[in-house]
Amino acid sequence: MAPEHASRDLDVVVLGNAGVDTNVFLSRPEIDFGVEANFTENLDCVGQAGAYAARSYAALGFRTAFIGHVGDDWAGRMVREAFAHDGIDTGLLGLDPAGTARSVNLIYPDGRRKNFYDGKGHLALAVDLAACQALMARARLIHVHLANWTRTLLPIARNLGVTIACDLQDVVDPEDAYRADYVRQADILFASSVNHPDPAPLIRTLLAAGRARLVVCGMGAEGCALGTRESIRRFPALSRPEPVVDTNGAGDSLAAGFLSSHLLRGLPLEASILRGQLAARHACAQRATSSNQITAHQLEALSSHYREPQ
Repeated sequence: MAPEHASRDLDVVVLGNAGVDTNVFLSRPEIDFGVEANFTENLDCVGQAGAYAARSYAALGFRTAFIGHVGDDWAGRMVREAFAHDGIDTGLLGLDPAGTARSVNLIYPDGRRKNFYDGKGHLALAVDLAACQALMARARLIHVHLANWTRTLLPIARNLGVTIACDLQDVVDPEDAYRADYVRQADILFASSVNHPDPAPLIRTLLAAGRARLVVCGMGAEGCALGTRESIRRFPALSRPEPVVDTNGAGDSLAAGFLSSHLLRGLPLEASILRGQLAARHACAQRATSSNQITAHQLEALSSHYREPQ
């Protein structure tokens, strides 16, 4: 366990990849493969799950640090400048010799996406375990993503007694060996149910496989599901006037909105789900940006329009 005198001067440490996304906005509902050229709008932004999550916490006013890697290239500089602007601690933002992680996302007119992900050197990278332990000991929450090297920090966070939340992303097989360490050791799990029309079996499998007490499953336009060891509840999608234009970062905003409300502020589960959904819905109304995440003031103003269960 962490020493009693350890200074918890950080709210959250985010572990994972941060990089640059190129979002390709299609002008038609489908790609015309019968022609060589399709006319699109192509926008670059700081992205990847780690960046979206870290920038979401910072926008909500929480003291945030990031552990990860970027390259010595224009994309890495773009990430560093964005994090510096947000006040995110990047003392352990290391160098990936393979370059900065990249994604190309095809965005359909209704906001749906197809993701083409290049994680660069994350499968072979390592981190300074002692330095990471010292940083994580200062936090109340460790938010973990699936960059391969992050698994080496799970037992350290476990020994520190810090709450571990992990985003499993779009799970295909809940017994996937790559995700097994995260499923076993996380206290709170997040997953997309895009490959599971009924999220209940997925949630039950994840709860049975590890120590998690909560599983939050994003269901896109259908809302989300919350699983505990006692029950599984579904929450319908929120109706908002802003159109859905880009679903990149929605799951990361859902996680940050929920965790910051429930774990860092101590709000009830239902109220925290509402805030997570509002944060995700706000993200869906932004085109190719992680720099306009919902703020604490905006989130409180929006949530006041909904009747929150007590």
